[in-house]
Amino acid sequence: MSLSRGKTGLPAVSRFAGRCGLCILAPKTGAPGNGARGSEDDDVSDAGLPRPVLAVDLDGTLVRSDMLHESFWSAASKDWPSALGTLRALAHGKAALKRALAEASAVEVASLPYDEEVLACLRAARAEGCPTALVTASDRGIADRIAAHLGLFDEVHASDGRHNLKGADKAAFLVERYGAGGYVYLGDHAADLPVWAGAARAVTVNAPAALRRRVEALPVEVGHIGTARRDPAAYAKALRPHQWMKNLLVFLPMLLGHQLTVGAFFASLMAFAAFSLVASSVYVLNDLLDLAADRAHPRKRNRPFASGRLPLAHGTWLAGGLFAAGVLLSLALGPLFLFVMLSYYAMTTGYSLYFKRRMVIDICVLAGLYTMRLIAGGVAAAVPLSVWLLAFSIFLFFSLAAVKRQAELVDSAKAGKLGASGRGYHVEDLSIISQMALAAGYISVLVLALYMNSPAVAVLYANPAALWGICLVLLFWVSWIVMTTHRGEMDDDPIVFAVRDRISRICGLLVIGFTFGGALG
Repeated sequence: MSLSRGKTGLPAVSRFAGRCGLCILAPKTGAPGNGARGSEDDDVSDAGLPRPVLAVDLDGTLVRSDMLHESFWSAASKDWPSALGTLRALAHGKAALKRALAEASAVEVASLPYDEEVLACLRAARAEGCPTALVTASDRGIADRIAAHLGLFDEVHASDGRHNLKGADKAAFLVERYGAGGYVYLGDHAADLPVWAGAARAVTVNAPAALRRRVEALPVEVGHIGTARRDPAAYAKALRPHQWMKNLLVFLPMLLGHQLTVGAFFASLMAFAAFSLVASSVYVLNDLLDLAADRAHPRKRNRPFASGRLPLAHGTWLAGGLFAAGVLLSLALGPLFLFVMLSYYAMTTGYSLYFKRRMVIDICVLAGLYTMRLIAGGVAAAVPLSVWLLAFSIFLFFSLAAVKRQAELVDSAKAGKLGASGRGYHVEDLSIISQMALAAGYISVLVLALYMNSPAVAVLYANPAALWGICLVLLFWVSWIVMTTHRGEMDDDPIVFAVRDRISRICGLLVIGFTFGGALG
């Protein structure tokens, strides 16, 4: 934490005390530690002067998130029609909207991305005997729950459904309650400027340089905790570009149909780009809806929105912008492709909002989403899909979707949990899920074997017998990937895992080799 004078050159109101320097005067000897408050006498300095209250903002300060957006997406994950219905409360003011969302949501306050430096300062201040207050424009219901969870605040002041405690209103409230210069304020937003102006000391938290300069121009002592950082990598991570490899499936109809023309290639390439944009839109939406579950997951808790690296408001705009770009690109491929794309979006949005919490239905939907990429590729390249390809893909992707759930349950079992967070399965279902994965995978190999004897194979391949090697490779790979998952070595997505995994890449090369062997004779 850095400290500086305001431009007026006012002397420091007192010496800085403790690791954070947030109390006006040093604590008495024997001030309590470990987050416990001292006696009422500790609210008065050795010189007989009252200690200022350490007032801390919530959104963007104590928590690297915004409770308005947190409560909306929490409500939407429970019941999205009700979440949208709360927007009617905006007619009565923003405070009314916050109250409606707070009542409709169930924000998991224990897993919120708290700022550790701010928490450390709060603990140090309480050890010094400083009174503390949570002062926020968020709704009182959420603020009370956060304060109760942390146990670091003596008072809580928040919006009450009628009055929005923000900006000038917050400044007037604090001055009325504690007096001018009667509080130290930690905030992060330009709306806090009037609050800082009436404080004994102004402390910014992760504020951009421009805001820090404006605060330093105030006639108060100024401190800074952290600094705002642009994080382009976080935006890229939120798009999950590594997941775009799933969209390579749109090229399969062109390749398997032997329609290797320039027109078919560029049409498939456009389909790939459109699906990648729309898929990223859905990934962002899914992350916003899955905040609580992601924060409870050992790996997913580091995702940009769950960890607080990206503002939830940016995610809202990002999801809409990516979807719009994907739709515009789809229009260039014709109305039928646009219909397939919109159907995919509706299906995957339904998965995010509802189906992923429904046992077995979620696996069927995931298998359907993979298969829709093949359908889109066939439409884009004007290549009719065979019943054989559709049947093979449905069973294989059902198997991979079951593997995805198997991996989640294995992680839950290792963590000692009863089930996968936000899913409709219990750890006891693990053996059944693995059997489903094996059975569907083996049936896909059976479909492929039956296809080898169809008349279409003799037309497309000079040496159909070479294709039987693919069946052997797939039998091995399905068995191996289920065993790998059973041992807890599977990532969250089996297709992404397969691209990165050495054994799976070898299997892929063997499949390509047998395919060329069948085509070239």
